[in-house]
Amino acid sequence: MSDVPAEDLPDPDHRTPDGVSDATVDALGKLSEALETVERARGELYTFHQLTGEADIALQGAVEALRAAGHAEVADRLSSELVGRNVVAGRWTFQIVEDYDDGYWSLFREHERSAREQLAGGRRHLFEARLKQDERSVGKPGHEATP
Repeated sequence: MSDVPAEDLPDPDHRTPDGVSDATVDALGKLSEALETVERARGELYTFHQLTGEADIALQGAVEALRAAGHAEVADRLSSELVGRNVVAGRWTFQIVEDYDDGYWSLFREHERSAREQLAGGRRHLFEARLKQDERSVGKPGHEATP
């Protein structure tokens, strides 16, 4: 990159530090990709949390409608067996989300950050920054190195 004009270089936060090997950049890229998958899983967990809550509210509406339609016995059974029920032993979905956030997700993020700090001066997305540098068309609008 030494013969590349400064404006065509990635910003300093996305330049590979001296002494960091291609193998290390690749390995950190794999670790980052794994973390991104964990982030997606966390999003799906929040989707599960919200959908379950929506379902419980809809269930309560169904219970009220069944009661109003004269089906008190069915409404009572649904109300006592399903409304407000734990989705897993002893837990509502918010507790599952909290356990995931406080445990696996937080620990994964901590280890990924620690590996970046130890091996690449804390710089993020070096693998992707290299891809951008290799794949963009220098000098073309929309292909600038930095904002």
